[in-house]
Amino acid sequence: MTTKRLALAAATLLILLAAACAHDGTKQAAAPTAAAPTPALPADVARLAQPEKPNAPAPSAAAETQEQSKQGGLASLEPTGEFISPASSQVAPKTPGRVATVYVDAGARVSRGQPLLALETDYVKLDVQRAQADLARAKAGEDDARREWTRKKGLLANESIPQATFDKSQAALDQAQAARQSAETALALARQKVDDSVIRSPITGVVDQRRTNPGERLGEAGVAFVIVQTAPLKLRFSVPERYLAALRTGQTIIARVDPYPGEEFAGRIKTVGGVIDPATRTFFAEAEFPNSDGRLRPGLFARVELGAEGSHAKTR
Repeated sequence: MTTKRLALAAATLLILLAAACAHDGTKQAAAPTAAAPTPALPADVARLAQPEKPNAPAPSAAAETQEQSKQGGLASLEPTGEFISPASSQVAPKTPGRVATVYVDAGARVSRGQPLLALETDYVKLDVQRAQADLARAKAGEDDARREWTRKKGLLANESIPQATFDKSQAALDQAQAARQSAETALALARQKVDDSVIRSPITGVVDQRRTNPGERLGEAGVAFVIVQTAPLKLRFSVPERYLAALRTGQTIIARVDPYPGEEFAGRIKTVGGVIDPATRTFFAEAEFPNSDGRLRPGLFARVELGAEGSHAKTR
């Protein structure tokens, strides 16, 4: 009886152990299908999570420059600059005189050769008339001396007069010719004074200052106007030193200004400064803009777009 009970207990234990093993196997088989998928890491985190290669070479300078170019380079810059005039002229009369008429005022646009003011010419015109009379008298004296010289020349050929008499007629003709030339010069000088009484603009630009009024007397050193050239104009701006090798003369740039929103003005680099400012670590550059329509003015601030090769902006 005891033996049967022991055998029954052993069999029961074996059945329980088998059932427990089967249950564990079922859980292990089902575990992979029930597990949630692991989320993928972001690209930047995944790049950092990758193990570094022990012997990877350091990037070269050319590779760094190429990387900067990919990240924008000059195209990513938008420096600000100021339009400046390449020339400024202080206009003064060639000869002193009293102002008769002023044709332009400050702020007016003028072209090369345009009249700015006129001086009084009453006395100068009288000088012209006197010079004309002197010339007429000189011409009459020359004609008389030439006729006398021609007559003496014929007499000398016939041996009717001595050589000395003919030489005197020759000298008289030479003096008459010199007097005529002197009178012509005096007349030209008087006429030039009339022309100089009208002061004209030496350049194309804008009247920055007007310093005279009708009735005032201007001396030879008296400045009547200050003219600032506006065509072409220069745009000066600063660029960080690391872009020194990327900026070249002849390169096209684009400028945008607040008075003309949405418009682009194209120019070309003319000067790249060779000295680095130690305080700001920048160098200056200058671009030239034709400004044929005269809308851009000296002192105007602009936002500069570099690396504009192939831009559709018109050069104006």
